Amino acid sequence: MTSTVVPLEEAREESLFGAKAVGLGEAMRAGLPVPPGLALTGDVTEAIAADDPDALARLVEAAQPLTYPLAVRSSAVDEDGAAASFAGQHLTLLNVTSTEGLGPAIREIWWSANTDSVISYRKRVGLFTRPSVGVVVQSLLDPEVAGVMFTQNPVTGADERVIEASWGLGEVVVAARVIPDNFRLSRSGEVLGRHAGVKEVAIRPVATGGTVEEAVAPERVEALCLDDQALEALGLLAARCEEVYGPGRDIEWAYADGTLYLLQCRAVTHAAPTRPRPVSASAAPSEVIGAVPLFAGLSEAEVDRVARLFKEREFVAGETIIKEGVGAAAFFVILSGEVAVSVHGKPTSTLTRGDYFGEVALIDEGARSATITAATDVVCQGLTYWEFRPLVQSNATIAWNLLQTLARRLRSAERE
Repeated sequence: MTSTVVPLEEAREESLFGAKAVGLGEAMRAGLPVPPGLALTGDVTEAIAADDPDALARLVEAAQPLTYPLAVRSSAVDEDGAAASFAGQHLTLLNVTSTEGLGPAIREIWWSANTDSVISYRKRVGLFTRPSVGVVVQSLLDPEVAGVMFTQNPVTGADERVIEASWGLGEVVVAARVIPDNFRLSRSGEVLGRHAGVKEVAIRPVATGGTVEEAVAPERVEALCLDDQALEALGLLAARCEEVYGPGRDIEWAYADGTLYLLQCRAVTHAAPTRPRPVSASAAPSEVIGAVPLFAGLSEAEVDRVARLFKEREFVAGETIIKEGVGAAAFFVILSGEVAVSVHGKPTSTLTRGDYFGEVALIDEGARSATITAATDVVCQGLTYWEFRPLVQSNATIAWNLLQTLARRLRSAERE
């Protein structure tokens, strides 16, 4: 794979950049109104997630012409096909306000493609391969109105445009935080129906980074947010997208400063959204990882090699890190904070710095055997299935340590 960062309009190969980046690049080449941006190949994303300073420097340099703040979105290879969509599962981070925020944002995007839920989904749809996580970085709009549009009715299959819209950023619609306004258009542009929603909140960027959910003025809560002129423009955008991409499109769009923009266009699919999480700075894991019994007996150089496979992930207090019964994605070592372990809803133990969890399900490819919840804010170093299995298979010391650990757990369980 070629390690590269290119202007979005130059993204042409899905095997390198993913369907989202290539689709937006195609839209830009066709003259559709797409905000300027960059496309990253999967190996650049992984290198930045692993704190490679050269890879991050290439991204920062390429991003200089862009206007901050930025939106950072996953464009994983095989992410947005017609048969299987990861919509809402891979992370989008909005309002990255400076170059210092790019590295942490990219790392969180990488992790979002390696969560338990995504690994389980990959197994279910027959895509159980190591994900290549391309990324799209774009200038972020501050829209007056935004939403989604289907070029054919996703429920009935009728040959009509279905539009859902609300005030502010479109994430309020995607995340189902409001009842959006609903509009139906014929293929010729005739308005077939318009129904006001209940839009009590809007999501907007804040100066310090990230977004905030704010209350909508009472007189706008049930006021239609699109007029006939805006609907006509959306109808034209739908037709143009079908010319470029083909029929049956799921479009994300936004109106900013009176201009209609295309944010994303993919095949019509159905998927549930998830809520983004905050990001954090990275830390060298060698000292903590070297103290894990699983890696006992390795030389300092071997520990360093193993440590370089890990990537940092942060969890906020109260967040479920892994859930009992769900397919496994990663093995974690705790750098700071405290987690609570429960089995069948009953608390069993507490883990802190230097403790580790998640290795059992990675060995047998089965479901998680316990639920792990962040009791405080927690910083971990994680090793995904894709690195963990080859590591154990290629290192007899680690394999033996793992076998001894599992044997001790079996004896303890038998005694209990």
